[in-house]
Amino acid sequence: MINKRRSGHALIGASVVMGLAAGAPLSHAESTRTIEEVLVTARKQSETLQDVPFSVAAMTEGKLQQSGATDLESMAKNVAGISIQNLGPGQSQVAIRGISAGQIVRDQPGVKEQVGVYMDESVISMSLFTPDLDFYDMNRVEVLRGPQGTLFGSGSLSGTIRYITQQPNFDGVSGSIQGDAETISHGSDGGSVKAHLNVPLSDKVALRMVRYYQEFGGFIDALQPDGSVNEDVNEGVREGGRLAVLFQPSDALSITPKVVFQKIDMDGFNREDDYHLLANPYTTTRPAITLGDYEQYTQLEESFEDDFALFDLTVNYDFNDQLSLTSVSSYTDRDVLVVRDATALNSSITGGSYGEAPSVYLLDAPLYDRTSAEVLTQELRLSGFDGPMQWVAGVFYSEVERHYSQSLLVDGFEASNPQHPDLSGSTAGQRASTDELYYSDIPYQLDQYAIFGEVSYDLTDKTMLVVGARYFDYEETRVLSFDGIYTAAIIDDRSVVSSNGVSPRVIVRHALNDDVMLNAQVSQGFRLGGNNDPLNVPLCSSTNNDEQIYGNNRDFDDETVTNYEVGAKTNFMGGAGTFNVSAFHAQIKDLQVTVDAGSCSSRLIYNADEAHSSGVEMELFMRPLSNLEFGLSASFVEAELDSDVESEGSVLAVVGGQDGDDLPTAPGFELAASVTYYFPVFNTWEGFANATYQNVGERYTKISDQNNNGQGVATLYPNVGGPLTQATYGYDREMDSYEIVNLRLGVRNENWDTALFVRNATNEKAELSIDTERGGNARVGHHVNQPRTIGLSARYSF
Repeated sequence: MINKRRSGHALIGASVVMGLAAGAPLSHAESTRTIEEVLVTARKQSETLQDVPFSVAAMTEGKLQQSGATDLESMAKNVAGISIQNLGPGQSQVAIRGISAGQIVRDQPGVKEQVGVYMDESVISMSLFTPDLDFYDMNRVEVLRGPQGTLFGSGSLSGTIRYITQQPNFDGVSGSIQGDAETISHGSDGGSVKAHLNVPLSDKVALRMVRYYQEFGGFIDALQPDGSVNEDVNEGVREGGRLAVLFQPSDALSITPKVVFQKIDMDGFNREDDYHLLANPYTTTRPAITLGDYEQYTQLEESFEDDFALFDLTVNYDFNDQLSLTSVSSYTDRDVLVVRDATALNSSITGGSYGEAPSVYLLDAPLYDRTSAEVLTQELRLSGFDGPMQWVAGVFYSEVERHYSQSLLVDGFEASNPQHPDLSGSTAGQRASTDELYYSDIPYQLDQYAIFGEVSYDLTDKTMLVVGARYFDYEETRVLSFDGIYTAAIIDDRSVVSSNGVSPRVIVRHALNDDVMLNAQVSQGFRLGGNNDPLNVPLCSSTNNDEQIYGNNRDFDDETVTNYEVGAKTNFMGGAGTFNVSAFHAQIKDLQVTVDAGSCSSRLIYNADEAHSSGVEMELFMRPLSNLEFGLSASFVEAELDSDVESEGSVLAVVGGQDGDDLPTAPGFELAASVTYYFPVFNTWEGFANATYQNVGERYTKISDQNNNGQGVATLYPNVGGPLTQATYGYDREMDSYEIVNLRLGVRNENWDTALFVRNATNEKAELSIDTERGGNARVGHHVNQPRTIGLSARYSF
């Protein structure tokens, strides 16, 4: 185990040394007023950001570094229309334009992602676990808003995010090294060391390497049953790297193999507990405990481990100036282990529902969630142009083999002699071992075939028409095995779902003049359906009819989005400013909604027949003076259900939201603003001061959180710590709006870039998502952001 406080101090020292070394005067980096054009490949061809005929945002390496963004969540704070729902380390979920059904949790492995995430040309997105990759030496990050089903397939229902890495080059040896150190208010220290190196090995071979190591400081304290406190339990480490080699035997042929690897190891979660069955102020026979800010209650250590590896090979051959062939092959291997303290959940069952003694319900109950996935993809495409026509056409294949398992192992449960007949006796089953109260094992395979194409044709010198379509064919096979006294035994139950169809896109772009471009489009995206896991019938309350309400929802349908959009991209002030705006209306059919199945401790997916998301997003960037930059992005979204989410059991009920309820995750309003001022320092350096501001509106974690006017009610169990001072615990399921201010002050020249930074300068505590156990009856908590953090960053480039 690493002594994170000690190594954090060492990292601070290293960064200070680097910062002092930066005092050597070198050349001054001059600022110009003209905004640099950004090249993107959002349509699988190179074009400027302003020429792309739909809404795209791009954060270049310079902007990422200037804002201090190191990963997807910190980057998203500066981009309109994208929201990140923080569900713990490595488990964040992405929503674009408010199209979201809300929280997807670990025990829903059959649910597919709504936003596709790519590393260069390779898809890396996986539902539940969006890869939390470090952005060091990233060329840019592209955010493609709206359905991208034509070119990017199923995972891009509401948009696509692409990490574009810096490629090996033959320009000579170059590299960089960066050290960062930080300290968290009322928390521990953290820091990182990162480096990259580009080396031409010959006139035909070049390689580029990236390596990074980061220690995350903790800020959550965990109260223990003996009254002690484990401080800063959400500390952790992220380390990884990339290696790419460019082989260019001729001007026409390039071959680029690449390896990406990363490991995340966290000691706990950024969860603040508001109510805990075993630690609350309403008891009279247990120690009364009131949990405070950044506190949680645990009986055992929680952890998160994520091992990620990507191997891909990109081959490009130019037949001539008008035709090229690209092949992209990739293999992804990923293993995720989540260990949660489910003692409160288990206590709510054994002590709360069954009335067992403390010797039974206070036993440690670790819940192990394991996910392993192997993904093989192959894309082959031709692209070319002939006069007024540009086109791309290709085929795509992917094979996903994923294995998910869950185990609730309560050591000593049989020996504790539970009295209720549902709990007494042997706990071993056909698959469950002794004291393994819940067991699940779900291997499955998803095969996908697709043919896609898109043609751009210049109708006139000012008007372009784009027409594209993708034919897809999916088949998913799962084998379900469930065992243990908390569920009905199901062994090797095989299920198959399949789907095929066409996702079209039509775009019209018209240039009013050199500075104003208008665009309009109709596009479609989709997300594959699947099978639900079986209901945990033994845990269902008979008084609430939960088995009858939730017990007949075997599968869920594909989700489709049809998007209608108009927009404008403008340049002004002679190239010193850009203003882009888009208005959209997305009609959603069969929205996949997560539903908590009452007292059954199960989560199921239902389809809402109709929903919509309408809104406006805008981005303004300008440089009114050569030494002053200003950026503003904002989005307003109205995303709502247009039909009730109803059960399919023998007892009908509204279970997941009503007509008119807001879609969760994404707020109705988001705004981000940044300003940077440059100034000379000692005539040889350029100083800079940067401030960013983020405003995020109210939102919900799940659609069903709006039931009962957004008020949650947890039932308190008299047998656990009773007699109790009250019968229920009420809480607000709507998360408040929040505002975050980041500051950065530094100096730089041709080789050095050193800065002091303050993240969350106002020390705002933001609720990022709700985390409950057994509908809140066992525990109610929130994932929260990092408190005020002060640090130093120093980077040397050569």
